[in-house]
Amino acid sequence: MDTIKIRGGRPLHGSVKVGGSKNDALAIIPAALLVPGITKLRNVPRISDVERLLNILRYLGADTRFLPDGALEIDASAIHRFDTPQDQVQQMRASFNLLGVLLARFGKASVAMPGGCNIGARPVNFHVKGLEQLGAHLMLEHGVYEGTAPRLNGTEVYLEFPSAGATQHLMCAAACAEGVTTIENCAQEPEVVNLAGFLNACGAKISGMGTPNISIEGVSSLHPAEYSILPDRLQASTFAIAAAITGGNVTICNIQAEHCRPVLSKLAETGVEVIARADEIHVRRNGRLMPTDIKTLPHPGFPTDVQQPFAALLTLADGTSVVTETVYESRFRYTTELQRMGADVRVEGRSAIITGVPMLTGAPVSCTDLRAGAALVCAGLAAQGVTILSELEHLDRGYENLVENLQNLGADIRRSNSPNTTGKLQSA
Repeated sequence: MDTIKIRGGRPLHGSVKVGGSKNDALAIIPAALLVPGITKLRNVPRISDVERLLNILRYLGADTRFLPDGALEIDASAIHRFDTPQDQVQQMRASFNLLGVLLARFGKASVAMPGGCNIGARPVNFHVKGLEQLGAHLMLEHGVYEGTAPRLNGTEVYLEFPSAGATQHLMCAAACAEGVTTIENCAQEPEVVNLAGFLNACGAKISGMGTPNISIEGVSSLHPAEYSILPDRLQASTFAIAAAITGGNVTICNIQAEHCRPVLSKLAETGVEVIARADEIHVRRNGRLMPTDIKTLPHPGFPTDVQQPFAALLTLADGTSVVTETVYESRFRYTTELQRMGADVRVEGRSAIITGVPMLTGAPVSCTDLRAGAALVCAGLAAQGVTILSELEHLDRGYENLVENLQNLGADIRRSNSPNTTGKLQSA
């Protein structure tokens, strides 16, 4: 079993470059199947979720390879299957977007119910209802959605909740539908905007991205393009929190700082010095952390994927903070692990009441999900003594070279029991 060992209490110093966005890559890679040709993507993170998704694409008949310059090529010219490997699909939620993509390209698809982190109910009803409104006929049998759609047709779709996944899924399906599709109350995340940018680069006609209403004028086909994955705003936020919780001084490079504004604003409320420029963020903390309250919301609100690392920071604040989770109801499982380290956390329904303690102490802890793993890494960096993290498969899903990056910032951290000690994938 792989573990990460952290000897905490060392402030982080230096600079770190943010890699490509997991969430952006997992939205754009399936969309590349709409292109009967070669798509070239830059800044793709080499993480386990990307590798798993590429395995599915290869199963469908696509040719994928990383070039010497790090770019990813996807040749979807020879796609010949519309069914997906159930065991692979069930391990990651983003793979469900293949349902709409395959329906748009082949008129039929077979995709299992998705998996991913266990952070609460993550229904696909918005996805399914939207596809049915576009003209798809879907049946759920033995945990697999079987779909047919001789031709998808433009329509008006209203999302009861601004789901990023559903917005991206329906945008892809509608890109080659007959007529105009409007998606109301859609998600406004940067990754939604960038997916629309990719589709438009391939010849789609999408407008309104970044607003609550998106319009998609269907086109007959898409063409190959070269495009870049966004820098990972969630990874950048994790580094910013790691700098703050250790009392460090860190510059985070290769990031669109505007995408991190909700997190940076809350960091400033805790007394951390934050200087944001267009493509870098400087974080420094000298004094005691101040308490603050956070409430997760769809973008541009505070991101649910940063709730857990930020809660780790608040365990050392001078007072009581309240963290309210409105997106996923089971995203506080990690608090038990923080309690092992001496944190004073009490969960009441959708809220966690955190009373700051003078210090955390190292302990054996388990990563209950991806962002919980990030929270425990941050806590371990600040704790006195040694922290041992296990169940790293969650952490590997979203962080590339995390151990190496933290070592370069001065952390005493190492990964053991694996020939690939950094968590970085070696090939694809």
